[in-house]
Amino acid sequence: MHSSILEGKMRFKLFNNREMPEIEEEDYVEVNVMDSDGGLSHHVSGKIGIKIEKLNDFSDTERILKSVRSGNVLFIKIKGLREKDIGELKRAVERLKKSATANNGEIAGIEQDWLVLTPEHAVLHRD
Repeated sequence: MHSSILEGKMRFKLFNNREMPEIEEEDYVEVNVMDSDGGLSHHVSGKIGIKIEKLNDFSDTERILKSVRSGNVLFIKIKGLREKDIGELKRAVERLKKSATANNGEIAGIEQDWLVLTPEHAVLHRD
């Protein structure tokens, strides 16, 4: 339930203690979106983009929000900003959180170095 096979080649496990594979910033993978009956969801075109982004400065939040508003699920690496300025990281996360809430999306932390941010048509399953 917590993992998806992406294009039959890669498996992400979101909420366990395994490390996520390193993926280049510009990579993203499309997956089929299934509804609870096992068919394709009627709310989206059948595919959803998953992008990897880096949050190095507060100014990066605008690019990240633009991408999630376009319907992408984002894995956001926050390590660089966390090591540089924890206050700026808190401010950036608060902005992402407010925007996710306002747009019926979700945000969650994964380990210390990652966030996942979803648009309204994607659901995070938490243990």
